[in-house]
Amino acid sequence: MQKDIKNAVRALSEGKVILYPTDTVWGLGCDATDERAIEKIFEIKHRSANKSLIVLVSNFLMLREYVAEVPFRAVELMEEATRPITVIYPESKNLAPNLLAEDGSVGIRIPDDDFCRSLISAFGKPIVSTSANISGEKPTSVFKKLSAEIIGAADYVVSFRQDDETLAEPSSIIKVNNDGSVIKIR
Repeated sequence: MQKDIKNAVRALSEGKVILYPTDTVWGLGCDATDERAIEKIFEIKHRSANKSLIVLVSNFLMLREYVAEVPFRAVELMEEATRPITVIYPESKNLAPNLLAEDGSVGIRIPDDDFCRSLISAFGKPIVSTSANISGEKPTSVFKKLSAEIIGAADYVVSFRQDDETLAEPSSIIKVNNDGSVIKIR
């Protein structure tokens, strides 16, 4: 695991795209502050650039560096969650503009996964997390089910958990407004 983290951090630092296991499905990732790296992800996925991407941070302290405000209700929901949950925050800061929704909001998750947290902590910045598939195709948590096109497009492919065949679903997604109101997205 440590060798993968070291190699993935090097790739992320060079503006490259990694293919890695997340706390949900296999994901494509890059530095969430690097516009050019994010453009590469849109190209790999054949995804419209007007769709926002999810970001992973390692903890609440890092979260506060990238959103204007963390509503108390968001903290409560994350602490109560029994499965991975991505929260859409109304205003972001310090992230690449092409990562965000048109209204400036951003979806961020704190993964409950040792590999992801260690990777993000070692990198020191948030990492994009979008499912490792062509836009519109079904995401997967099983490496063997990934398309050769996606695997070949990544600059670095993490070896850790490639043999894991545990089935998992993408995270739930909720939007929490600054007034504490909640909208379930997925």
